[in-house]
This record gives sequence, C-alpha cells and structure tokens, in this order.
Amino acid sequence: MNFVMFYHSFLSCWNHGNAHFLRGIVRELLHLGHQVTVYEPYDGWSRLNAMQDGGDESLREASSLVSGAVLRSYDPARLDLDEALDQADVVLAHEWNEPSLIEALGKKRRDGGQFILLFHDTHHRAATAAHQIAHFRLVDYDAILAFGEVLRQVYQRLGWGRRAFTWHEAADVALFRPQARVATEADLVWIGNWGDDERDRELQEFLVGPVVRTGISARIFGVRYPADVRERLQVAGIDFRGWLPNHRVPDAFGRARVTMHVPRRPYVAALPGIPTIRVFEALACAIPLISAPWDDTEALFPPDSYIKVKDGETVAAALRTFVRDGAFAAETAQRGLRAIRSRHTCAHRVHELLAIVAELGAKITQPRADTRAATERTVA
Repeated sequence: MNFVMFYHSFLSCWNHGNAHFLRGIVRELLHLGHQVTVYEPYDGWSRLNAMQDGGDESLREASSLVSGAVLRSYDPARLDLDEALDQADVVLAHEWNEPSLIEALGKKRRDGGQFILLFHDTHHRAATAAHQIAHFRLVDYDAILAFGEVLRQVYQRLGWGRRAFTWHEAADVALFRPQARVATEADLVWIGNWGDDERDRELQEFLVGPVVRTGISARIFGVRYPADVRERLQVAGIDFRGWLPNHRVPDAFGRARVTMHVPRRPYVAALPGIPTIRVFEALACAIPLISAPWDDTEALFPPDSYIKVKDGETVAAALRTFVRDGAFAAETAQRGLRAIRSRHTCAHRVHELLAIVAELGAKITQPRADTRAATERTVA
C-alpha cells in the first residue's frame, strides 16, 4: 500500500515528540513492504529551532534514521496536492498542520479521492481548547486516530462514533533498546522540555526538590528553559545540557541509573490514561523509571514495571532505593521492558493501523516477497 503522511516534522524532534513515534511507524511500514512518503513544511518551527540549536548536523543524522522513506520538504504556498496524493491508498494528517491544509485534504477526499483519510490527534487541545480544534474542517475525513481512549471519547461526543479509534504512541525499538553497559555519568537523567507553565510546579516538586534532598547527581536535557530556571538548576547542582536529538537519547539513558516521568498538567487533569512517549522509550531501554502522578486508566503498564510516587518525599525515597539496590532496579527495569515488547512497540501500532484501515474499507495488499526482502535489508 502507498501511505502518504502530512506531519509538522519528520526530521526535527525539537519540542516535537510526535516525530519520535512517526519515525518508528514509518520504519515498520517499510519493513512490511509498504511505500511511505512524508510531507513536512520547510519552515516548520521545530525544524527552524533545531537548525538554530544544533545546526544541520542533527537533521542530517535524522535523515539517515529511516532508510527507504521518501521525505518531501514543501512550501505550504506551493504544495501540489494532486501530485502528492497521486496513487495514495492511506493519507494521515497530523493535528499540528495548518487548518487550511487539513481542509484542502478533506476537499480532495470529498471530490473523489480514492484513499482513506485519517486525522491523527496527539495533543490535549480537543479537551482543553476545543475552539482550536473547531478551526479544522474534518467532516470529509474517514476517521480519527486519537492517542488515548479518553481523547477518542472526546471525538465520540463530537459525533464521530465508531469512526474514532484509539491509537496510542509506542516505542521505536529499533532505536530504543537496552544499551551496552557504560560508565555511569549521573544517577538521574531527565529528558523533557520546560513546557511554559504546564509543569513548572511539578518539575520543582518531583525533580529539582528530590535531587537536592538526596544529594544524588542529576542531568537534564531539554529546550525552552527560561534563564531563571537554568540558574535555579545550577544552584541545585543539576547538570543542564540543553537540547538532545531524540536518536541520541538511548545513549543518555545508558549512562544513568534512573529516569523520571513528569507529565504535563493538562494531560493529568483533562486526559487521564495518556503517558508521555518517554515512558515507552525509557522502559524500552530498560532504565528504571519513577513516575509522578498520572492515572493509567487503560492499564497500559503492569503496576510493578515502574515506581509510582505521590510527592517529593516519595520521589526521594524511590531514588535512594534505585541508586542503592541494583538488583531491585534491574528487576523493575526488566518488567518494564517486557511490557513494551509484549504490547507497545511501533510494530504493534502498525498492525493496529492496518486493522483500522481495513475496517474502513481499504484492501490491504500484500507486498511482493522481493520488495519486502529489499526493504528489510535497507532498514537493518
């Protein structure tokens, strides 16, 4: 089948976590012998900030991560949709696209486009800022892919009924896997962006405070940290390293003893059951994980695959346990790894996607054996 995808960014993951998942999905589609073309705007804010922060090197590295995918960087004012959609079987449009593009794709479907058109939502706006989603004209779309059950229910209430599907994020296990043992450079590593005021209090309570309280060594990677926050981290003795391209994250996990999950407030309050993609990625790397409060309403992970905490004191206790008790840390990490491998890889999600498009009426064509073998050699 021919998949055509319109996303904010494929090459750049600067403050754009969906690129992590997209790369894994593309990789697995190619592995099955399907064709994939990804369209990203040449002037997207993630791409421009990545170039400013890391130069062309990070984008060049990212371009080699998924061999076989066709990447089209386009000028939104000059995009030829007839050419882009020619021979398409399935079209995915991510919710960070401009409303004008979302509407234009829908019009092509309405005017006789012979493809399945899917709207992929991986944000909290539908629940917290419905007026923003209202800018999108989705009436001509075949279905919604929502990255959590609670978000699917939001779309159901908007009238999508059986055409709204839950499609969780997952780990790209071609990149995120247990790392070779190397010298430990920090007890704790946290990889995440500041996120304006969506988790500033949470980061102070669940990350900075416990590090100071326990005296462990800590390292943080991320973007959009204000100067006063960076100064606060320095005073706390935390090593702040700035942006880390996502394909380098497994190595950072391999150089620390433990990591943290600190979800943003809107997801905890408005979209319970949806973790950040870092949970999938950390567990896939078999690094012990401590999580700030969130409600796993869909039972995505076994309760013993990471440590749940309720406040800064329990974080400090968990940090001490993981740092001091290597056997317990290893056992916890292995349970998390098993959870990922059994349910939460991008290969799992691709099979879910193919089942969805089949339910919507698409005929799933089987790739020729020689095409599949060639793709497997390219991706390996």
